[in-house]
Amino acid sequence: MSSKADIRTFSAEELTEEIIKLGEPKFRAKQMHEWLWKKSARSFEEMTNLSKEFRTKLADHFTLLPVTENIVQKSKDGTVKLGMMLPDNRLIEGVMIPDEDRSTACVSSQVGCSLSCSFCATGFLKRERNLEAGEIYDQVVLLNKYALEHNGKPLTNIVYMGMGEPLLNYDNVLKSIRLITSPEGLNMAQKRITVSTSGIARGIARMADEGMKFNMALSLHAATNEKRNTIMDINQSNKIEEVMAALKYFYSKTGNKVTFEYILFNNFNDSPEDAEHLLKLYQQVPAFINIIEYNNVEGVDLKKAKSEQRDAFVNYLRNKGVDVAVRRSRGKDIDAACGQLANKNGK
Repeated sequence: MSSKADIRTFSAEELTEEIIKLGEPKFRAKQMHEWLWKKSARSFEEMTNLSKEFRTKLADHFTLLPVTENIVQKSKDGTVKLGMMLPDNRLIEGVMIPDEDRSTACVSSQVGCSLSCSFCATGFLKRERNLEAGEIYDQVVLLNKYALEHNGKPLTNIVYMGMGEPLLNYDNVLKSIRLITSPEGLNMAQKRITVSTSGIARGIARMADEGMKFNMALSLHAATNEKRNTIMDINQSNKIEEVMAALKYFYSKTGNKVTFEYILFNNFNDSPEDAEHLLKLYQQVPAFINIIEYNNVEGVDLKKAKSEQRDAFVNYLRNKGVDVAVRRSRGKDIDAACGQLANKNGK
């Protein structure tokens, strides 16, 4: 790795200071910020309204190291999984999910994951490091290309549901959201962004205070502490009651309903009693519930719930007036579905 500073790690104010140090006028920093975050420049040479002399000076003092494509896989259902190479040669994965009226990017926030949820393939990987804000941003730029190519429309939605726990990379995730939603960046609407967490109560509360209007989803998967403790270690330190309090606070600050993500496992969390426990949580905060079909992971004892159990579970909730939907898995044939990102094709 180069000893030169990565120019994309500077804030707008810091970038201005750096440009002035190089003996350039202040307005050059604004031009550069636009090239970096609005035009998604991947090299100094692309910054064609800057003089060649200045571009050479930039290359002498800074690096610009974008994330690059590594492996592309396309599912029978149109889903695209993109393996991406980081500047330090580590690999991450992201997914573009096409629908008739939308194109969704599922992006990663860490290389690997430290939470070891027992049902998730990513949880078997060690967490190597957090992603920089620019590396998260680059995933969106690269996946947008495939949305345009394969779905005929740009990305409409971004979900932080890939590899890693977003709220354990708080600062970089927040910075990336600002870059993606800023008029000086990609200018996507905040309401089109969803951050999915396994339940970091303090992080949810901090996000509520940021003054932004993106969405929050909780990977719940069990509605009692007793059951959740057995499949998600994070519940040992972030009990459901604490997480629910944080979600209520998030709603009070943003006015956005939260989403409960609930994978149904056969004979584990799919009984009428489990549905009743989930109903009680739903009644505490304005919410949606996404029931997710499990994608079996090699070496994991938990299995997908039977279709009759799923239907009974969902009908119970609907009959109680719950806003619930079943989310069908996409990209299963290329290991791109929920919980399957594990760099199988990587090093």
